[in-house]
Amino acid sequence: MAADETSIKVSTAARDRLAQLAAEHGTTIRGLVEDLAQGTPTQAEYAERAELARAELASALGTAPSPEAEAKAKALLERLGGAAHHPQAAA
Repeated sequence: MAADETSIKVSTAARDRLAQLAAEHGTTIRGLVEDLAQGTPTQAEYAERAELARAELASALGTAPSPEAEAKAKALLERLGGAAHHPQAAA
């Protein structure tokens, strides 16, 4: 194992599922996990993006969205994100 590598322990079932997912995506478990780690924002990154979006909206509209408008937008995005991950649920 190279100096910049480590290992993670998961159940056999999780390993088998990761292997299946990796194969379906044309990659390896390592590639799948690294893509997840690099491609998934942290809570701090989400907060930073939200603040940048608020500033952009305030600049474009002359005012920031209300907390109610933000809550509605968040709920919509969560529903859309859930539909993207579970297409049969959206039908």
